[in-house]
Amino acid sequence: MWCWFLTGGKAYGFLKSQQEDKLSSINEAFLSDPQYAEEEDLASKLEMFKNIMGLKRMLEKLGLAKTHLELKKMMSEVVGGTSKDTISYNDFLNMMLGKRNAILKLILMFEGMGKEQEQKDAGPPSRKTFSDLP
Repeated sequence: MWCWFLTGGKAYGFLKSQQEDKLSSINEAFLSDPQYAEEEDLASKLEMFKNIMGLKRMLEKLGLAKTHLELKKMMSEVVGGTSKDTISYNDFLNMMLGKRNAILKLILMFEGMGKEQEQKDAGPPSRKTFSDLP
């Protein structure tokens, strides 16, 4: 509910608190879902997943540091290549808490893309001779 008397920073704080309440209610639903009952440290993971910086820290702990743009690209792959730059929180949690193979597949795919780029840029090109020309 928008209040006319909130301006500037107060309005921002009000909207952030509404967003926090909504994310907390979604987290409560995941905590009570029996499908995720076996997940280790589920509550702390859900808190960490609330923003993109938390996701970056989580991937850094796994040894897979990603840039902000790489995370956005990873999310667009999950959405299905549509032009949206965002992913819903529910879809994101399903991706992160879903099958480990799907998560690892996405991470390995992006790790492989990075390695291909590194190999292309490694060192100066080899010397060419006249016999190499077409």
